Amino acid sequence: MDGDFRTGFVREPAALRQHPALVLNADYRPLSYYPLSLWPWQEAVKAVFLDRVEILAEYDAWVASPSRRFRIPSVVVLRDFVQPQKRVAFTRFNLFLRDGFCCQYCGARGELTFDHVVPRSRGGRTSWTNVVAACAGCNLRKGSRSLRAAGLSLRTPPREPTAEELMNQGRRFPPNHLHDSWIDFLYWDAELEA
Repeated sequence: MDGDFRTGFVREPAALRQHPALVLNADYRPLSYYPLSLWPWQEAVKAVFLDRVEILAEYDAWVASPSRRFRIPSVVVLRDFVQPQKRVAFTRFNLFLRDGFCCQYCGARGELTFDHVVPRSRGGRTSWTNVVAACAGCNLRKGSRSLRAAGLSLRTPPREPTAEELMNQGRRFPPNHLHDSWIDFLYWDAELEA
């Protein structure tokens, strides 16, 4: 084992935390786009040794055991296909993702809340078809009134998204860091421009 490597690893253990592996399903698509399906390097290495994944790309960083030294995986593909969820959970995050992280009344981005289109005080339900992302200003302006009474209109009518729609929406919001080895696997099925 390389002595410099071991010394560097002990002095800077955070350095190896910076090497997540992109996890692809057996069809070579990410398990999810937003949040991006990533594993810490330790999980990726464990999956390799358990023969659950195949390595498609590697970092220029190394790890070592007492008997072996090898490169850290940057892209792995599952050997067995994981069936994607058909039903989308109704969560605040998924609601904001459906609405593109913008207010459905004015289009503002940033600090968002959610608003019942038909207020709960008037019998509105907390469901995909009645809740939208809203900025604090529009939410206060609307209050417990109808859209017409508040002088507001929806940019897009609320509806329950499919898992595929949320997956595609998530592709529009890449994480802060995309390793070069991930790019081909994240957008290989994107439509090409003519």
